[in-house]
Formats: sequence, structure tokens, C-alpha cells
Amino acid sequence: MRTAEFDFDLPQHLIAQHPPAQRGASRLLHVGGAGIADHQFADLPALLRPHDVLVLNDTRVLKARLFGQKETGGQIEVMVERILDNHEVLAQVRASKTPKTGSQLLLADAIPVTVLGREGEFFHLRFEGDTPVVDLLERHGKLPLPPYITHTAGDEDEERYQTVFAREQGAVAAPTAGLHFDEAMLQTLRDKDVNLGYVTLHVGAGTFQPVRAEKIKDHIMHSERYTVPQATVDAIARAQAHGGRVVGVGTTSLRALESAAANGALQAGSGDTNIFITPGYRFRVVDVLLTNFHLPRSTLLMLVCAFGGPEQMFAAYRHAVAQEYRFFSYGDAMLIEKEQK
Repeated sequence: MRTAEFDFDLPQHLIAQHPPAQRGASRLLHVGGAGIADHQFADLPALLRPHDVLVLNDTRVLKARLFGQKETGGQIEVMVERILDNHEVLAQVRASKTPKTGSQLLLADAIPVTVLGREGEFFHLRFEGDTPVVDLLERHGKLPLPPYITHTAGDEDEERYQTVFAREQGAVAAPTAGLHFDEAMLQTLRDKDVNLGYVTLHVGAGTFQPVRAEKIKDHIMHSERYTVPQATVDAIARAQAHGGRVVGVGTTSLRALESAAANGALQAGSGDTNIFITPGYRFRVVDVLLTNFHLPRSTLLMLVCAFGGPEQMFAAYRHAVAQEYRFFSYGDAMLIEKEQK
């Protein structure tokens, strides 16, 4: 398949620049066997069933963006992609001239950093001193909003670009389908006997990168760290035993679950995944996907086309544009039933 098959026209004014006034005050497009139907996110409990299990990604977004200077005085921007240990990270670095291995950086006028080398597109950096990287980022870093959001992160974003269940530090982008949930909605779902399970997938900056290869088979997928706990595996087994469905909240939850079932059966554990899901993929775990609307020519758009079927998904996207749904991270949501083949 060609990347151009996953392109579409999106008016700029439909790209949500801010979250709705309240969590969950968004629209929900239901895509399934009965076709396409417009809802509010508040209707979600009515669209789920008792014994379904809702799987949420509990990653927490790091304040991963830092600004500073090179030894030469040149300005530099560092975006932490992955924390390796208490003092070392992989990061994207933007500068007029690429910093050399062994050179020194000073970030936020407070953090000395040594460039240890390169690993592909990322720089291997060591944060000097005794303070752990996570604490330094929390103290000095900036929240890394997606490139299509044009304002600088402010107080509103500090709260609303995190899910209410975020707890595992490590992402550089939010699992945006989870942003719709508040505590009241989660309790309503529990009261309806919809079970909740959690996975962790630390979303990387690669999630925003368009596929540049002409043929999608030539695209090199970015790698992300995930964990699927035994408690979630058990919750899924109980749901399936009672006829319930597995509802993945976000493409990140789906990718974690499908990665953990790569050998057939779902297994608890942690690892790195670069799973690239495109039309023709056979889903092993997830039955229903709750997700936001995705970028043209992106791996995530390819994933939802694999899940709901390309024809139906592009019909849904055309409907969403015509009805002026809000797109991307702060936008509206879709509830997609897996295509029956």
C-alpha cells in the first residue's frame, strides 16, 4: 500500500488548539456495524456493555522540553525522548550546528549536560550532578505540546494535557483518548459493571511524524516502552469469560496489548515495541477502540483503518470534517467497532 492512500484534506480551523471547557465536554462519533452515528462523549456508558473491560494508558507526560546553550554560546533546544536511568536520556537536539560527542551543554541555566554520542536520530545525553533526571525535568522543563498546537504550554495545558489517571512518568506526548475522562465518568462506568484495566506505554515524539516513505512497508517505526500488568491480563480474561469486550482507550493502549500478544496469547510483561499496524493486520486482543482523530499520512491513521476498515474509516473522517468535529489531541473522539471479516 502507498502512503498517499492515507491522506485527506483537513481545514486548519478544525485543529483544536485548546481543550473543551470541561473534560468530557466533547463529541463522540460512533463507527460500527450500524454505520456512523453522532453522539456526545457523555453517551459513552450507553454504548458500552456490562462486563466490557476498558483499558487505559496510565503514562504521565514529562516536562521534556529544555532550552539552553552550547559551550560556544549557541542556542540549543533539547526534547527528552526516553529516560534511560537516573542520569542518562535519549533526546532530540535542535541547534544551528550539531553538538559533538564529549561537548558540554548548559540547560535552563542550571543543568550541566554531557553529550555521550548518537543513537540513530537521538542524542545520548548525561545529566550531571546528583539530582535524578525526572526531578530536573519537573523543576526546569516545559510541557511538550504537539507541533500542530501553536501556543506555548500554559497553566491550562499543565492540567489538561495529562489524564486524570496518569501516574507512570515517561511520555513526551499524552495518550489523548484518555484526556476525555474525568473521575465522574470513570465512576459511572464502574457502576455499570464496566471494568477498568491499565497498561503503560510511554508515548514518543515519533507519534507525530508523518510517514515519508512512498510505500508504507518501507517506513521504519519508532520504538516505545510498554508494560502490561498481570492484573490487566486477568481483567481481560474475566471480561472475555463473561462475554465482555476489550475496549482499548487510545491507539497506545491497543499497541501495548497487541504487542503483549505477539506470540498468540496475551501475556503480562514489559518490553520495547515498534509494532506497525496497517490494513491486513489480525487483531488478537482489542474489540473496540476509543480514539481521537489522527493526522493525515500517519501511522495512527493507518492503524485505525486496519481496525475499522479503510472504506468505513474514510467515510467517518469525511463525515467528521463535514460536521466540523474537532481534530487531534484536544479534539473530539471516535468509538470504533472492529471490522468483521
